[in-house]
Amino acid sequence: SPDRSPRSSERVPKIYTKTGDAGFSSTFTGERRPKGDQIFEALGATDELSSAIGLAGEFSSEKGHTFVEQLHKVQCTLQDVGSSIATPLSSAREAHLKRTAFSERPVLELEHWIDSYSEQLPPLRAFILPSGGRSSAALHFCRAVCRRAERRVVPLVQAGEADPNVAKYLNRLSDYLFVLARYAAMKEGREEKIYRRPE
Repeated sequence: SPDRSPRSSERVPKIYTKTGDAGFSSTFTGERRPKGDQIFEALGATDELSSAIGLAGEFSSEKGHTFVEQLHKVQCTLQDVGSSIATPLSSAREAHLKRTAFSERPVLELEHWIDSYSEQLPPLRAFILPSGGRSSAALHFCRAVCRRAERRVVPLVQAGEADPNVAKYLNRLSDYLFVLARYAAMKEGREEKIYRRPE
């Protein structure tokens, strides 16, 4: 049988680098920081959020929801959020800032989406529990992860290490995910469970 091993010029890079074995990792600016640093906590929460949104997108796609393209766009924007977080302002040079700047445009887009879905939803009359079918429940889970990502980013903004637009984006994104969860339940004709005080 023919030799299927890649030629030396076509070698696939290894997935592991071993550079973080001592408990440190690098920012985009080349700084080495402990893996427990606030920057890596924020990056990890943002990555987890994108993964959760990917799962919610798969459930929503199975149901034929047209907002799946928006969720994909959000995942792409979260990559930009990560780039911005990984470029601490205290050590960033002008070239870094140019590459990883995060504008207010995605925030405004989310606000437009939120308004559009909100207009179609019945008014909230009670506290809603995460429910309403798989798409809706998965989107509620995304919202909770998003809130955590926001909590990890806010201290970085307050310390002057991250762009305020990143925190603003995550704040609006959690609102968007909440509204979208309700919209998914409505479109699927699924009941949203409401909070009732235990007897």
